[in-house]
Amino acid sequence: MTPSKAAGIIFGIFAAITYGMNPFFGIPLYEEGMTPLSVLFYRFSFAAVLMGGVLLIKKESFRLPLRCLLHTAAAGILLGLTCLFWFLTFRIMDSGIAATILFVYPVMVALIMFFFYRERLTLFTLGGMLMAIAGVVILCQPGSGSKVNIEGLIYILLSALTYAIYIVGVKQSRLRELAPGTLTFYALLFSIPVFLVPLRFGADLQMLSSCKMIVNAVGLALFPSLCAFLFTALAVHRIGPTQTSVMGALEPVTAVTIGVFFFHENMTWKLILGIAIILAAVTFVICGNAKPHSKETKKIPEKTPGNRKNANDPQDVIKSAVSSQQ
Repeated sequence: MTPSKAAGIIFGIFAAITYGMNPFFGIPLYEEGMTPLSVLFYRFSFAAVLMGGVLLIKKESFRLPLRCLLHTAAAGILLGLTCLFWFLTFRIMDSGIAATILFVYPVMVALIMFFFYRERLTLFTLGGMLMAIAGVVILCQPGSGSKVNIEGLIYILLSALTYAIYIVGVKQSRLRELAPGTLTFYALLFSIPVFLVPLRFGADLQMLSSCKMIVNAVGLALFPSLCAFLFTALAVHRIGPTQTSVMGALEPVTAVTIGVFFFHENMTWKLILGIAIILAAVTFVICGNAKPHSKETKKIPEKTPGNRKNANDPQDVIKSAVSSQQ
């Protein structure tokens, strides 16, 4: 495994873990009576400010080439819609079903890459994806009285699709020309109107009325937003969209762990089994990356005088002839 791929796997794991911290900071804000739109507005606004501060401290450029403007705006809108559709689902569908269906996005990423960009699916990636889906189904299995709501199903599939398109776009569009920090900053910035418009441009925005609410809003912006999206961009650049999305299986694992340790939810054998399968799936994909591929190990023969293949190279013949005449 190359150092770049190893770094990509680490970034993908960090992206999933930080994104899975949503409940830790989000639940306290909902308990204070805040609406999803207000929470999401603060989340993305604060994250954009924090990312901008990081760029200033590191003295990185804010320059956004004109050719990348439309792609970056589309990426921001996609991120905003992903979260908006996700939170709208909770009002009309059981969260366990929603979390299970949402994890079809790695399949969507793989299919998009296969049909539109001819990316070959390896046995390790395909097997890890199937194992991860099985683990998430076990982990988020709803209660016996739960029902699938058609409207909620549409919302959650739209959330998965928009996120899948965003991940693919980071690698395959002009977004790959941007540094991960710059991309994350503008994607967060362009996400804000997605929440601001339904809030009637701030008229319906709820205020953060306590220090606890401010701390949770900043934490929500820092970890599940800024860190998660930045690590995702770094991972996609190194290991590609498909394998990065499979690493996302660690998101529900993190969410369940936080629920058990901080919100007094019960740890059952079903949760343990689901977590074990997901960890095995991620390990399976990592092992697939560690296996050297023939294309990577094949060396191009150097042009040397003793190399018979290069002896008849026209350029070499001309050069030698000129040298002899001189």
